[in-house]
Amino acid sequence: MRVEGDAAPSSRDPAWRGPGPREIRHRGTELRRWIGRQVFEARAEAGLTQARVARCARITQSYLARIEIGSARPSLDVLIAIGACLGADLSIRYFAGPGPRLHDRFQAPMVEALIRELASEWRAQPEVPVPAARGVIDLVLRRPADDTVVACECHSELRRLELVLRRLAEKTEALRGRETSSANVSGLLLLRSTAATRAVARAYQATLAAAFPGSAADSLLALRGDAAWPGPAILWARVEGGRAVVLERPLRGVAVSR
Repeated sequence: MRVEGDAAPSSRDPAWRGPGPREIRHRGTELRRWIGRQVFEARAEAGLTQARVARCARITQSYLARIEIGSARPSLDVLIAIGACLGADLSIRYFAGPGPRLHDRFQAPMVEALIRELASEWRAQPEVPVPAARGVIDLVLRRPADDTVVACECHSELRRLELVLRRLAEKTEALRGRETSSANVSGLLLLRSTAATRAVARAYQATLAAAFPGSAADSLLALRGDAAWPGPAILWARVEGGRAVVLERPLRGVAVSR
């Protein structure tokens, strides 16, 4: 379900921003602590002492102790050896995070347009971290009157639809875990209306309808204070000249969210 788009801009693009040294150090520290906790938990579950695992991995006990608290910088070979001693395989992958380092010039006006639609009973909170989902929600909407909470993700294009759906589901579930047990937590996908995104919506109509059964019209009525929230839904926005407008309904030919 991969949808190809334009190639990512190079580092010469003025919108490109790489991570600074402080952020790299912070991420490295957090990753080493996370690895250390996994080593400790696996060793404890196996009932093995540090000395025994260290001998097996051919490292010193003090070095293993530093790995477990996240203060050491073990090589891949050392981590593989420790894993083998604990009966575990080492796997390395990139997890989707808050979003790309590249600034999406369409997302900010889309969020702004959605916030402008809100009735006074709604509270908007942009850029909400959800550590449990290893990411950030673009916009969280709350209506205290009926304890409705909506996790909104904004996308100007759909390169990988399955990833978009999975990440929104993960973030919504992580947000649900932070709210009261009575909260009605739901998801909202705000899409930029382009020929490409509409083509994806037409190609995967059944998938999107299953994930977002609410209609755009009912969603807008709820956000404007005239109805109850209909549940997971998709809204569409048109962006022109740096300004976005949330559409009352999808353009002709798109059945999803009608």
